[in-house]
Amino acid sequence: MEEKNTDIKKLYYSIGEACNLTGLKSYVLRYWETEFRELRPPKNRAGNRTYRKKDIDIILRIKELLYDKKFTIEGARNQLAITPQIVEKPKEETPSKVEKEKSSPSPKEASVLLEVRDQLKSILDLINN
Repeated sequence: MEEKNTDIKKLYYSIGEACNLTGLKSYVLRYWETEFRELRPPKNRAGNRTYRKKDIDIILRIKELLYDKKFTIEGARNQLAITPQIVEKPKEETPSKVEKEKSSPSPKEASVLLEVRDQLKSILDLINN
């Protein structure tokens, strides 16, 4: 008998296949769609969700934030918003100058992020006192 390859790369996965790949139940995925705007799998003509590789990666990132790092849903949502998704590239490829510039924040963006961080720290100090 021939063994089935479970690592078959597909363009689209059903919700059942996405559950198998991520180790989550379908109701969890449907709930996360309502909570995370980054997770919006398109539906086919029959109305079934069609998850792409990008969606599976987002699900795995959310799972890591919620289950491993113990973020709340709100915290995970904020974390997803401020951390860009890491796209895996073949190791022999080196990023071009344009790609490097896109991945690092501009000085203005960096200063805004630092200001937000400082404000959040002062709010945390107020809460803890």
